[in-house]
Amino acid sequence: MPPLSASGADRRLFLSSLLGVAAAAGLSGCAGSSAADSGSKGAANAPLSGKVPAGTSLKISSYQGVQQLQFKLAGLTDLPFEVSSWANIGAGPDVINAFRAKSLDVANNAGIPPIQAHYQGFDAKIVAINLTRRPNYLFATKPGSDIRSVKDFAGRKLAFSQGQAQGVVLLRALKQAGLAYDDVELVPLTSNQFLTALQAGQVDIAPLANQQSPAYLKQYGSKGARTIPTDVVDLLSLLWAPTSVLADRAKAAAVAAYIPRWAKGQVWAYEHPDEWNREFYVGTQNLSLAQAESITELANKPLFPPRWDEAVQWEQETADLLAEGGFVKEFEVDQLFDRRFEGIAAKAVPAEYRR
Repeated sequence: MPPLSASGADRRLFLSSLLGVAAAAGLSGCAGSSAADSGSKGAANAPLSGKVPAGTSLKISSYQGVQQLQFKLAGLTDLPFEVSSWANIGAGPDVINAFRAKSLDVANNAGIPPIQAHYQGFDAKIVAINLTRRPNYLFATKPGSDIRSVKDFAGRKLAFSQGQAQGVVLLRALKQAGLAYDDVELVPLTSNQFLTALQAGQVDIAPLANQQSPAYLKQYGSKGARTIPTDVVDLLSLLWAPTSVLADRAKAAAVAAYIPRWAKGQVWAYEHPDEWNREFYVGTQNLSLAQAESITELANKPLFPPRWDEAVQWEQETADLLAEGGFVKEFEVDQLFDRRFEGIAAKAVPAEYRR
């Protein structure tokens, strides 16, 4: 995968680079079918039903089996609907493509994928919010690098995914360091390509999730690789779904029933770090217990706000930041939030997890 630079108008070519020519060519048709589906299923702003009709099913993302394992360990398996599939899909671009293909009904992502979907013409809405106050990502250098701070990113090749949380964390870090987009070379990749690009020296820097860094440093720390922590956070962890799904009253009721369990599962994992370390990080991710503990020490306390005002403001700032760089067009992000679901997650958890 040869590195590609991005500057000026060329940034908008990231879309076709990340999605592929065929997917990009089908955007307008897919957006149209989404709208048609919404019309055939009923009003997307109809009041939510308090009961899930029998026979209702959802296709839910569970990247690396996180949701399934949390539900099992926390005793949250009494879902009032059928889960027809737990999809091992996590990256924003992959989720958008799965939404478009109707192979996924609801997913957990950061704030940037809904912005990217809107830019691509696909209609989807945010239905639950978890605020993250501590950084989930840090920057890793390639082996043998002399980079030691974000200011040292000037003139370097940086792995960048405009449709994922890692992308906006990078943009916010550059802005905080006083670096313009043209001061660096942004290399368009998806996050699952970051490690390979670092190892091969195709990029100088890549944002890695906290849980990825221990294994990377274990393998390449002795060869001069290092991590550069910052205080840049990606505030939003959210649930979202295609508007066509939310316009189906049965499926919307199922989503509303899923949200409290999603919130409770995260609270359980936060309150039971030893068991979560053993069952997930050691048991499924092949990390040592020490590595698992280093990750959970950085874990965010779940926070499900009763009101979404802060989340909307943050999402607007993110969209504006992307627009400044020419990655998307300016728009008002309020339309990305389905306020019918506001407060559902908050009501499901103790008060300490609402503020």
